[in-house]
Amino acid sequence: MYRFLWTRQWVILTIVAIALIPAMIRLGFWQLHRHEHRVALNEVISASLAARPVPAESLTAPGATVKHADLYRKVTAKGHFDTANEEVVRRRTNADDKVGYHVLTPFVLEDGKVLMVNRGWVPADASQTAFPKIPAPERGEITVTGRLMPDETTADSGIKNVKGLPERQVMLINSVQQAERLGEEVLGGYVQLTSPVPKDGSPELLPEPEHSDIGPHLAYAVQWWLFAAGVPVGWVVLLRREARERAQAAAQAGAQETEPASV
Repeated sequence: MYRFLWTRQWVILTIVAIALIPAMIRLGFWQLHRHEHRVALNEVISASLAARPVPAESLTAPGATVKHADLYRKVTAKGHFDTANEEVVRRRTNADDKVGYHVLTPFVLEDGKVLMVNRGWVPADASQTAFPKIPAPERGEITVTGRLMPDETTADSGIKNVKGLPERQVMLINSVQQAERLGEEVLGGYVQLTSPVPKDGSPELLPEPEHSDIGPHLAYAVQWWLFAAGVPVGWVVLLRREARERAQAAAQAGAQETEPASV
């Protein structure tokens, strides 16, 4: 009755079905892992934003890697801005998704070390080649507060570290590259400035990260697993339909053969 299973069409269909089931199960677990990572990250961000600020040098040092648990941790530093060595980070968006630059300014600490500070977003000019006009920060010795961030890399961000950019423009914020450029000891990672707030609103400070949304990954995981469960069910439905149609066709052919010839 089911000899048709050995036909080319059904052999291919069965192989595809067998291959789809584990693939869909793995995709479900991949989405589950993304969900778990998102939940864990939200917890880290929430704890960091709620914690009291601590000195930046208590969490990072020259050549150090910012720990995951310290992501977005509020830190303070005392020193002065070195605007002569200021750079901008290309193709960054603000809260309204407008494309511009992030302003990256070295902040020289009292002990001579340097902390890279992202002072916020400014719009790009039409050419995107000339260095934009950027309002200067407060002069002299001040205390800054901001959110501690790890160094950006192409692997983590997906942003290519393009060479040959216009002068004083970069694609990534990376303390190792900045240490080579400045010839100074640069603390690992960088800081997103939150205080002092620019008097004229520019550069535009970066907003706090979203940490309440868990995303759709759990729902996607359940969907993939339902798809995986649906594959054998669909295969059985097609099998029974094929068997029924073949049985009906055989019955009709047998009936036609037994009909008496008309005189």
